Amino acid sequence: MKAPAYDPEEMVKGDKEYLWHHLKQHQVFKTAEQLIPVKGEGLIVTDIRGREFLDATSGGVWSVIVGYGRESIARVVCEQLQTMPYFAGAYGNVPAITLARNLLEKLPGMGKVYFSNSGSEANEKAFKLIRQAARFVSARQGKFKILFRDRDYHGTTFGAMSASGHVERKKHFEPLLEGFVEFPHCCCYRCPFDMAYPGCSIECARVVDDIIKQEGPETVGGLIVEPVTAGGGIIAPVPEYFPIIQEICRKHEVWLILDEVVCGFGRTGRFWGHEHYGVDADMVTMAKGMASSYEPLSATVVKQHIYDLFLNDPDDPRTRLNFFRDISTYGGCTGPMAAALETMKIIEDEGLVERSRDMGAYLLQRLQELLELPIVGDVRGVGLFCGVEFVRDKATKEPVSEAEMARIVGKVFAQNVIVARTNSSITGLNTVMNFAPALTISREQVDRVVEAVRKAAESGA
Repeated sequence: MKAPAYDPEEMVKGDKEYLWHHLKQHQVFKTAEQLIPVKGEGLIVTDIRGREFLDATSGGVWSVIVGYGRESIARVVCEQLQTMPYFAGAYGNVPAITLARNLLEKLPGMGKVYFSNSGSEANEKAFKLIRQAARFVSARQGKFKILFRDRDYHGTTFGAMSASGHVERKKHFEPLLEGFVEFPHCCCYRCPFDMAYPGCSIECARVVDDIIKQEGPETVGGLIVEPVTAGGGIIAPVPEYFPIIQEICRKHEVWLILDEVVCGFGRTGRFWGHEHYGVDADMVTMAKGMASSYEPLSATVVKQHIYDLFLNDPDDPRTRLNFFRDISTYGGCTGPMAAALETMKIIEDEGLVERSRDMGAYLLQRLQELLELPIVGDVRGVGLFCGVEFVRDKATKEPVSEAEMARIVGKVFAQNVIVARTNSSITGLNTVMNFAPALTISREQVDRVVEAVRKAAESGA
């Protein structure tokens, strides 16, 4: 094996001295060493110490969906960068045009694709479209408010953060933006209405109508929701949920935004998460698995009727500014487009959507075996997107503490298996272990992940 071109000890020292990591309480690094992956192949990552780990998180944030070491993605990106690396998104380029066409083929009924470089930014574009339309479209005058769901996450920029139901991600960043209104989550295990499905009326969806009426239908322009709540605890709605939400949105002329940043590109066993529910959105946002995180890329896809509202006479002083006045510098990078096209080709050629469905069913089945343990309260998921909620008491559903949860995850890590958990998101409920491996995972690897979790759970928190 070729010797590394770096000194591991120098890198470990430099990690502590130079980097400010995401979502980390850095006080722990005074005594603990951070994981530094240096190589990946399939689902296996090798760290700077030479240890090999099975990664059940697709890179930590559920995005390396086709696995590590894809030479074909690296090759097409290299070729594209050598040919034409960048030109501003105000102009066209071949990979962008091709990718937009392919995305629209996967989203029948949608009209136009706007590229940017992160999920947060993709959602910001959707919010800006709603706000701008509320200013100059006569039929939508004043409809500037945007509804969002408790426990959903839509990004880290101020608009996306204001529209996220993660109270701990917002804390100390106040004041947040006005005009964002929360509605209840749809987690049956912790029903906000103390009901039990199917003996309920799907109050978690029907309450949206009440909230819109309270706010004033003439002021509400959009509603954003994840098909399956991701960072808020892997929460899949019941089948009746989305038809009710969609009916309410249409009744009040509220644009429905489906945030497919996590769920898209096969994660849930369908190409789009919303395909499980037959819902028809006005806008769809996407990122993460779009280019399998080999390159940064996102998109905001809209219905043609929305795009058409922004076609106005540039020579008329009254309408010359009534176009979408937005820019994303890196939305003009061609390398990410090439990476996304190759990612979609791999997904198609290798049948990874179907694999996600089949292996996801197996993963969920194996995880449900953990319900026999006193510390496991709930197991839920769709496709290769599953969660295990840990509790101290099954009868009361009292959650374990965050420190206890961290210890359980640490015990899984000690077995060279990487899993994730809700983190600095829902006060008192950062107790869900998350599983979102690359769509190429094998049955043997599923077994290894579940057995590592079982061993960690059985040893106690």
